[in-house]
Amino acid sequence: MDLKTNTIAGWALGAGMIALGSAIVGGMIFDGHRPEKMGYAIEGVEEAGAGGGAPEVSIASLLPTADPAKGAEVFKKCAACHTVAQGGANGIGPNLYATLGEGIAQGKGGYPFSDALKAVGGKWTFETMNAWLTSPRKFANGTKMTFAGLSSPEDRANVIAYLNSEGSNLPLPAAPAAGAAPAAEEAGGNTAAASNAVETDARGETGDLANTGTPATGAPSIDPEAARKGARQ
Repeated sequence: MDLKTNTIAGWALGAGMIALGSAIVGGMIFDGHRPEKMGYAIEGVEEAGAGGGAPEVSIASLLPTADPAKGAEVFKKCAACHTVAQGGANGIGPNLYATLGEGIAQGKGGYPFSDALKAVGGKWTFETMNAWLTSPRKFANGTKMTFAGLSSPEDRANVIAYLNSEGSNLPLPAAPAAGAAPAAEEAGGNTAAASNAVETDARGETGDLANTGTPATGAPSIDPEAARKGARQ
């Protein structure tokens, strides 16, 4: 091998060693491992998923301070379909006088309740009424009720206090001690499963709005057009 060939081979070997060394040093400086914690911490912002959000306040905790007068204002959303005075007629929805404590989908002058609500059974307690007002369609899947529900726990508590003052007058449940679970009310029927469905069903959120589906004949709705159609039938 002549001198020229040796020189070329030497340069090639040297270049290869330099490239290998650069790769090793670069790997040490720029470590490609995934960091244990991605991104940068921003002061005052909770990490996603931390704490899971504020827990829902129990209805038993809200009822002692609920205001029936405010509930009467919220109930105006329901007045297109329901009366609440003693002796009031059924409309698109049933008269709601003395409803708390009554059997679910029973009585009310022969009002034609849906089979879905009849299947729930049991009675209207403070807890079951709260679950129903949260989302009627989740409480009784297939109900004719087209009102989506009340998303505010305070609004629900006020409405329940108002309904209770209209003929039921049941004693309010004791507010649970701080950190304690509220005492369960015995409602019977399939109310436990219906209430649980409201808590766990992820199909959309409650939204103080009328559902968009066309109501069946006699279906309660806050939709004025549905109310007019029901009055003509």
